Amino acid sequence: MPVSRIESLKDKARSNRKKIILPEGEDSRIVEAASIVAREKIADVILLGDKETVEKNAAAKSVKLDGVEVVDPLKHPRFEEFVTKYYERRKAKGISHEDARAHLTENFVTVGALMIRFGLADGFVAGASHPTADVARAALYCLELDRRVGVLSSSFVVELDNCPYGEKGLFIYADCGIIPDPGPNQLAGIAMACGELINVLFDVEPRVALLSYSTKGSAKGRSIDKVKAALDIIKEKDPALAVDGELQGDAAVVPEVAAIKCKDSKVAGRANVLVFPNLDAGNICYKLTQRLGNARVVGPLLMGPRRPASDLSRGCGLEEIIDAVTITAVRAQRNKEM
Repeated sequence: MPVSRIESLKDKARSNRKKIILPEGEDSRIVEAASIVAREKIADVILLGDKETVEKNAAAKSVKLDGVEVVDPLKHPRFEEFVTKYYERRKAKGISHEDARAHLTENFVTVGALMIRFGLADGFVAGASHPTADVARAALYCLELDRRVGVLSSSFVVELDNCPYGEKGLFIYADCGIIPDPGPNQLAGIAMACGELINVLFDVEPRVALLSYSTKGSAKGRSIDKVKAALDIIKEKDPALAVDGELQGDAAVVPEVAAIKCKDSKVAGRANVLVFPNLDAGNICYKLTQRLGNARVVGPLLMGPRRPASDLSRGCGLEEIIDAVTITAVRAQRNKEM
């Protein structure tokens, strides 16, 4: 059986180990995953939480925390600096300095994002006990957005066994978790960010399909016009990116269909990045791919911030947590200046 491309990222992470924060250190699944990540030297891990509670959870799971740094945010020597920075970032929205302190006292995900902002770590993974909205807000409020991308969105790495499509069964799906109805500029930002992602993670050239219920004018509608506008924006901002649209799903990934519907396209039939026109389509498709295709899926990976962050499903298992940490660590090897 061929080695999973996602699994092979662990060696890439080990080659240039990064420091990843897990803010939900009082969740026993996170504690166990942190122990495995440290033991396998995938990343240097910081667990946030009350130290006594973290250690109690570790003992209950017979887990050793060798190589794992446990930090109580409320006792961190720079906690007041974190409060001040968060206040400065949010005061225009009407929060007071005391509001900022109260928020950080209760929400360690935001503390983790601020620690990255202060250069104390390289990325964070959260969501085991927090909704996606909390994780996304922490990244949006505390980490700078890449101006070229200009939008916070999410993507999933999807890997299918015995699949001839995409990059031999490997795909990036986006946006499947954040923006309900992205406009043309947002779609363009999502596409460019995901094109960069598949290259950074897997060293392959991106082939980006902007998906629709139409292929090259076979139908008309507002969402189709949106996709066409996004394509024009991408061609202006990133002319070297291999991207095409509007493409139906089969035209995007099946060479035989592409030969009939759009034979002159350099992307159709070969796409490895699939950008969906709205959140309904993206979320439904990734979940069906995962369940019906028995795919290995990692995400949501937050796209747009200059430092990597990953969300988790609140029903996540150990493999999902470790995969998210691994991908976050590899992405951190290409961190951009804030």
